[in-house]
Amino acid sequence: MQDRRICLIGGSGFIGSYIAERLAEQEAALTIATRNRDRHKAALIVLPKTEVVSTNVHHPLALQQLLAGHDTVISMVGILHGTRKAFERAHVELLDKIIASCHKQGIRRLLHISALGADVNAPSDYQQTKGIAEQRLRESGLDWTILRPSVVFGRGDSFLTLFAGLLDKLPLLPLAGANTRFAPVWADDLARAVVACLQNPHSVGQSLDLTGPRSYTLAELVRYVGQLRGTPRPVIGLPQGIAMLQAGLMELLPGPTLMSRDNVRSLAVDNVSPQPFPSALLGFAPTPLEVVAPQYLGQDEFNLILSDYRREAAR
Repeated sequence: MQDRRICLIGGSGFIGSYIAERLAEQEAALTIATRNRDRHKAALIVLPKTEVVSTNVHHPLALQQLLAGHDTVISMVGILHGTRKAFERAHVELLDKIIASCHKQGIRRLLHISALGADVNAPSDYQQTKGIAEQRLRESGLDWTILRPSVVFGRGDSFLTLFAGLLDKLPLLPLAGANTRFAPVWADDLARAVVACLQNPHSVGQSLDLTGPRSYTLAELVRYVGQLRGTPRPVIGLPQGIAMLQAGLMELLPGPTLMSRDNVRSLAVDNVSPQPFPSALLGFAPTPLEVVAPQYLGQDEFNLILSDYRREAAR
């Protein structure tokens, strides 16, 4: 892949950093778009043949200028909280603009990171708009691949790390969607899947569900984090109505939103797949959660990670 020029849109965050590192190992030339170059450049510009560009990807002309000279685009923009309009802007309208810019710049290859559970008929705005975006890409006429990961974990995540922080503070944890099942996938396995898809032409036109080797209820995951942290706490599953009320109140609190009503609606369906992990196509098997999580949720290491997470959340 050393002759490949790849543009990552939405690639300056948690998942993007894993993907960028794996692509850099393959000697690809990377352009990473971000709204705030100074905030992310320290972690990303150290990668060889990598340029971090501050631009507004929602502006069609700026997007065309960004993509000029590239042969591959990776789209991974996503938001977890917001109004229906905000979800449509981030998930649907932006992808429409990316598709149009790819056509204008003569770029054929577009890999899109969506989400397991994306469906136009799903219960939440997040899932519905992700599903609409997938439809748009399938109709684009480009050489597309869609990756649909379950919840993604790893050093720097805002999933297990968030629960670990809550368990450190609270005597018990009231939990929406306690019985919802997830099949967590390691961020580095998602990054390896991106590389494998770009190297394998048989991935074109494929929609791949990416899951870990085991599924868990959300309550089981929280209890596991408590065991790793040495802070076991009672987990109290909330009925749907109370969970919606709790989320509505949390939306009103200052600072980053921890849980929204749309999140609660997403938890109405399991985040697992009937499809097995596509090992034959990707060339590897998924890594168990139990192999990775202890490495970054141990007491001393986690305190450093949590401090970084809080600083990012406060920005």
